[in-house]
Amino acid sequence: MSKLRFFDSTLRDGSHAIQHQLTKKNIEDYCLAMDSAGMYTVIVGHGNGLGASSLQVGLSLLSDQEMLVTARKNLEKTKLGVYMIPGFGTIHDNIQPAIEYGVDLFTIGCHCTEADTTKQHIEYVAKQNKEVYGVLMMYHMASTEMIVDEALKMQSYGAKGVIIMDSAGASTPELVKRTVSNLYEKLDIRIGFHSHNNLGLAVANAYIAYQEGASIIDGTLRGFGAGAGNCQLEAFVALMEKNGIKSNANLYRMLDASEEIMPGIMGNDFGLSPLSIISGMSGVFSAFKIHVERAAKEFNVDPRDIFIELGKRKVVGGQEDMIVEIAEKLSNPIKVDSTAYQLGSLL
Repeated sequence: MSKLRFFDSTLRDGSHAIQHQLTKKNIEDYCLAMDSAGMYTVIVGHGNGLGASSLQVGLSLLSDQEMLVTARKNLEKTKLGVYMIPGFGTIHDNIQPAIEYGVDLFTIGCHCTEADTTKQHIEYVAKQNKEVYGVLMMYHMASTEMIVDEALKMQSYGAKGVIIMDSAGASTPELVKRTVSNLYEKLDIRIGFHSHNNLGLAVANAYIAYQEGASIIDGTLRGFGAGAGNCQLEAFVALMEKNGIKSNANLYRMLDASEEIMPGIMGNDFGLSPLSIISGMSGVFSAFKIHVERAAKEFNVDPRDIFIELGKRKVVGGQEDMIVEIAEKLSNPIKVDSTAYQLGSLL
């Protein structure tokens, strides 16, 4: 098995949890504290990646340039990484400038059935002699066979690895085992796993992924991330050490940063809430939590009902507008039934 690498997404996925309001000081303090902690890369930016700051998914306090330049100044031993979803970002407007700002590593993501959308971006980064990895989000929504096929596409584009994202925290241990073992058998590049904790399984699922051949674990300090958060990296490293498995991670430095730096970034503990459990059960993108809470309050409906309906409709990231539509319909059940009756009478 390849040497395990840790991708630290605290300053990317954690951005979701504080509505993308990371400050320069947050980034400076975190990068300084974690630069000697043995992370392979620290991924920095808006929760949805380069170019994603918008009214629809949330406006960042800082521009991509401000975040990346700040991180670059404070990372010497650790690669500076970014995330990008084609559609939010482009090669010309986002990837090229990021390279100029000193980014070493790119992760290019898409919905798990749409690897084709990443082709030109992965190929471009690879030609610039920068490390690039493909990311398949919401992987629980596709069959294992399809996930393998999509990952093989990313491999053919030049990706050095493929990271599967349990974006909704909906994975069971059995699903993780089946998916990662199949990817490990069929691919010639690294396999990565990014888990969410909606069902309380983020660390356990990441460990199972490692056992099945994953050599990249993508997580966050304190599990700080969208919804119920991610695989808590310091807990994962402690589990590894308890089982006699050595890595490049410096557990004490991670614990120090967790205790001294993270409270100033998080403000509150973002853990496993009742709503996050419903999100995971429904298989809905974890970053929808804040949007759902806001819509539920506006229309005076139960946020759990919104998540259940989002799950039934198989809504994915980028379809945030559906949250308000569903909330509005839930607030007017008589109107909905009447409309259905009227339409039925016309057919």
